[in-house]
Amino acid sequence: MSERTGIVTMGGMPVTLVGTELKVGDRVPDVTLVGNDMNDVSLSSYLGKVLILSAVASLDTSVCDIETRRFNTEAAKLGDEVRILTVSMDLPFAQKRWCGAAGIDRVTTLSDHKLAAFGQGFGVLIKERRLLARAVFVVDRSGTVRYIQLVKEVGQEPDYEPVLAEARKLVQA
Repeated sequence: MSERTGIVTMGGMPVTLVGTELKVGDRVPDVTLVGNDMNDVSLSSYLGKVLILSAVASLDTSVCDIETRRFNTEAAKLGDEVRILTVSMDLPFAQKRWCGAAGIDRVTTLSDHKLAAFGQGFGVLIKERRLLARAVFVVDRSGTVRYIQLVKEVGQEPDYEPVLAEARKLVQA
């Protein structure tokens, strides 16, 4: 498994990212995650829609909370052709509890806790913590990665506007 260092920091300290580094134009890996109902969910089941894949460390942290709430608000504006998935290592029970408390109804949360398949397949698994680095991937209807934003410091929010602009552009295509 490939490892990259010096790309991302967590709390100002460099961390090691494990997995395959995706590039724009790559086919999105078909990984299996766990839904809030404890059932396996294949990423390929979302093909046919424009996808915003938001990788976060934990929904129980302030920045991940803010980011997921923001994407939930934006989802209503993007329409039914866009699906926003937030992936973390949180257990499905914790994700379900958090979504209920936060009133999240337009973003689907999925857990990578079981296999770390998303983290490794997208190259965002933090080796030292077994958490996901903050990253956003925009994927077209056919499953091709069209935009990637790897946030340099895990404790910072992504730049939302380029993500949303790319999703809107793909809906029009």
